Amino acid sequence: MSANGSRWWLTSGSEQTVIDAAPDVVYRLVADMPRMGEWSPECQRVEWTGDTTAPAEGATFMGHNRGGPRQLMRWSRAGRVLAAECGKEFAFVTEEGGRESTVWRYRFEPTEGATTVTESYEVRWIPAWARILDVPTNRHRELQESMRFTLDRLKKAAEAAADRNAQPSSHLPTSLKESPK
Repeated sequence: MSANGSRWWLTSGSEQTVIDAAPDVVYRLVADMPRMGEWSPECQRVEWTGDTTAPAEGATFMGHNRGGPRQLMRWSRAGRVLAAECGKEFAFVTEEGGRESTVWRYRFEPTEGATTVTESYEVRWIPAWARILDVPTNRHRELQESMRFTLDRLKKAAEAAADRNAQPSSHLPTSLKESPK
């Protein structure tokens, strides 16, 4: 049985963190797929494909990844955006062998002036050889660690962006930047 109890191979998992930034700030970082390599330890880079230039339902992309022992394995996956609701949810599915493989989902919930972000994955289909490798490589554990890493980096970037947005604009007169006494 797998760590999540339903099958002996990889099926699903999730991680969650609270980020001191508004949901739309965090969403915009996640949905900017070409920046995914800044957050993820596995995804190195992403490029939009076809006529796609921005995140929207149905938008397509190609993701380039690196992982495994000493980061020696490299692979690319086509993907498609499933949900793009600013400040609420961003989800996409990757493909393997011409089939939908893994759904990655980010949910954003306002929480007392911050945002609770949940990152999750659900494996819909993977080839038999990958299922066989799941157990000895403990791919579930590896993905849980990767999600924690991703959320930590996302938290730092979103909180820095929120801090920058909260700073007074440099073009305002000094008298408008200062708080009343």
